[in-house]
Amino acid sequence: MKQTWACLLLVLSTVAPAAAQQRPLVTEDPETIGAGNILIEGGFDAQHEVVYPASGLTGNLLRLPTLGVSFGFSSILELQIDGGLYNRLNITSIELAPLSDKLELTSDSTHDVEDLVVATKIRLVSEGPGHPSVGIRLATKLPIAGNESGLGMDTMDFSVLSLFGKTTRSVRVVGNFGLGILPDPVEGDRQNDVIMYGLSVARALVQGFEVVGEINGRFNTRNERVPPGTETRSTMRAGVRFTHASVRFDGGFIFGLTSRDPSFGFTGGVTYVFKGFNVP
Repeated sequence: MKQTWACLLLVLSTVAPAAAQQRPLVTEDPETIGAGNILIEGGFDAQHEVVYPASGLTGNLLRLPTLGVSFGFSSILELQIDGGLYNRLNITSIELAPLSDKLELTSDSTHDVEDLVVATKIRLVSEGPGHPSVGIRLATKLPIAGNESGLGMDTMDFSVLSLFGKTTRSVRVVGNFGLGILPDPVEGDRQNDVIMYGLSVARALVQGFEVVGEINGRFNTRNERVPPGTETRSTMRAGVRFTHASVRFDGGFIFGLTSRDPSFGFTGGVTYVFKGFNVP
């Protein structure tokens, strides 16, 4: 763990920015993509030793492709839709878990689609010389992946995040803090209210090239009877971004900070922004 935190500090000390930073990070920037613009992003993740506490599965996960599209309905309002077409878990171990009886496995691997996340982001305050930009993001996760595969829980989550962002010279720092409401996949009348957080830093080294890093996760607030699948999670990401015109390429590494997160992984993708429609 000490080595992990030392690695993060090294990233943060050398690392920023572009407004509305996304891939390979997951911490949300308060800046929106702009009125009439459309952002399309796609990529992949490969993660080693991912744990699914609700189904009892552990294995190596491939997500391909991960997809996202955002619409700028005004200069301060953005609609986001994120998901994926194919998640495949090569199973390395199976343990008895609350949703084990739901599993329909026929081999040592399982696959499903990604849960769909629909979110609205609103920039409330523009960045100024003495203060950061401030925004809010409301998101709902729709249960597209099924519990039969072991990769889904058939629950609908909701989260609300406050967003902060500030650029100083070539460095941009973004922070998220908020609340997630995660239902119990076993007992429908229970839920877990978790604290969600994120902190990212990005530094532009040369024109169009950035080094980025973040810590992002959630903190379980229950002391006992924690609903399965709602436990504390936290990951660190470190990577690079290269932007040419309206296209941005990215790549990065993923490091789990809890026993339920992947031991390591990597991600890569591309983002394209273009003028899609006129806003009256």
